[in-house]
Amino acid sequence: MLELYYLPGSAPCRAVQMTAAAVGLTNLNLKYLNLMAGEHRKPEYVKLNPQRSIPTLVDGDTVLTESRAILMYLCDRYGAKADARDTEDSERCSWYPRDVLQRAAVNQRLFFDACVLYPRFTDLYHPVVFGGAAPDPKKITAFEGAVALLDTFLTQSAFVAGSHMTIADISLFATLATACALQFQLSPFANVHRWYGAMLEQCPGASLNIVGAKDFCSYK
Repeated sequence: MLELYYLPGSAPCRAVQMTAAAVGLTNLNLKYLNLMAGEHRKPEYVKLNPQRSIPTLVDGDTVLTESRAILMYLCDRYGAKADARDTEDSERCSWYPRDVLQRAAVNQRLFFDACVLYPRFTDLYHPVVFGGAAPDPKKITAFEGAVALLDTFLTQSAFVAGSHMTIADISLFATLATACALQFQLSPFANVHRWYGAMLEQCPGASLNIVGAKDFCSYK
């Protein structure tokens, strides 16, 4: 049985849950980790994850941290059967394609989320949610700039890395769901707005993503 140490309000944790649903994993044992109570600093957890971050996935003797690495792992380890069920052309529709060029496109969008969009989200909203600060106009502009880049990416295809949904879409969807729960408006970004609606309708686990994003707002 796989164990996932998580917090529902965490976008990276929800990305892992949605990916698990996408590849058909039904044996994901959720281990709630209350960061606000300091449970991530307990010795037994630090032994698993010295970064003291979430999510952490435990699969037998394998322990993985960093959500995007976990998404890749779940697809590589457990995704083949799900791909085969979905289509005869599993390479084309894989959540994490094996084709080098397709995978490179997915990786680029994953790292865009990890290195640009999500850091700008946390820079803007964490002081608001956890510190009660007013939103910083410069940080709003920086986050809007990242969403505008995503909007540009989506002029090229229906989903962020091509014509089919991948784990890059899932990761970005998790980030933006939390921003939307905090009243960020996607309507000025027509392509992102269209894509987000498609994710709400088509992404496995979309409902838990929205519920978890609302839960993040309760940390105020």
